[in-house]
Amino acid sequence: MIDIETVDLKSKDQVNAFVQFQYDLYKNVPQFCPPFFNDIKLMLNKEKHPYYEHSDGDFYIAKQDGKIVGRLGVFVNDSFNNYHKVKKGQFYLFECIDDQEIANKLFARGFEWCRERGLNDIVGPKGLSAFDGYGILVEGFEHHQMMTMMNYNFDYYSKLVETIGFEKEVDFVSCYLHHDNFSVPEKAREVARRVKERGNFIVHNFKNKREMMRDWADRIGEAYNNTFVNNWEYYPLTKREVKLLVDNLMIVADPRLIKIITYNDKLVGFLLAFPDITPALKRHHGRINPLGIIDMAIELKKTKWVSLNGAGVLPEYQGRGGNALMYCEMEKTIKDYGFIHGELTQVAETAVQMRKDLISVGGQPYKNHRVYHKKI
Repeated sequence: MIDIETVDLKSKDQVNAFVQFQYDLYKNVPQFCPPFFNDIKLMLNKEKHPYYEHSDGDFYIAKQDGKIVGRLGVFVNDSFNNYHKVKKGQFYLFECIDDQEIANKLFARGFEWCRERGLNDIVGPKGLSAFDGYGILVEGFEHHQMMTMMNYNFDYYSKLVETIGFEKEVDFVSCYLHHDNFSVPEKAREVARRVKERGNFIVHNFKNKREMMRDWADRIGEAYNNTFVNNWEYYPLTKREVKLLVDNLMIVADPRLIKIITYNDKLVGFLLAFPDITPALKRHHGRINPLGIIDMAIELKKTKWVSLNGAGVLPEYQGRGGNALMYCEMEKTIKDYGFIHGELTQVAETAVQMRKDLISVGGQPYKNHRVYHKKI
């Protein structure tokens, strides 16, 4: 007997059980990186998460013989729908044992929720903020998950959703960049040199988090909001959503690896790079405690992997040399700080030029996360 239950968001036990299911499901999977437990709990807190200032969602668990065997979050992002003039729902936090009937019943409840709100399509996995990660992993299961900046799942997940009738919406490919193979074409390097000489474009670096927070935190958030205006997933973020994005960024940021690009003092681009501390996150199972913080600090200094998760130049400045400058700075980030391995994390296939650029500098696609959609 399979029962689908709505999570009572005022019940600490039910919320914790919903969150814990993922940790139990992947406890013996070496590629999996546990998210911060409290970050997932925040998604279920409608009083504190800024997403719920403009949108809504509900959460379901599937039980079989009294044991949790699946879960699902279903949402309506009114800001996204109003901006794009659509009526779409979205799903996230889907986890399930390899059982088609359980997946069917979870999504049937999710479809019902969407229809009650007049929605005619559902897409996902798609989270509540820019750093939640997109899609179901369909290629690259052998590679480790890059911290909490993307999702990891079993290889049967795509079969479960496709059997229900989901079809591809968009792919997010992650590219592997090796220290020895990353090479910016000479033409692009010359363009970057010339635009820096002219003095209009300036690359700003930081010595510490205090300097970054004092002078640039708000502007970084605003630039992030503006830079991806042409991307598939874009919608205008609220001030509190921008603050959440920046606060999360600052937790794992190494100020040396955060670079801001200005044009005549206007912030027009950035490169956000994060040392990979996955081993430390795995050792502490998604919990933050004094020992874990020390362990993460140690891992920051010794890791040879870096995630380039957030790189962009405002569209109107890309053809003026901004893109060339960004890729040269990307090369410096990998080579000047002793990293051997780099990952450009989750680039949408709709970002056609960036995907071409990554191949030209030596990037190799090695993971693919697929976002699905279904008419309902």
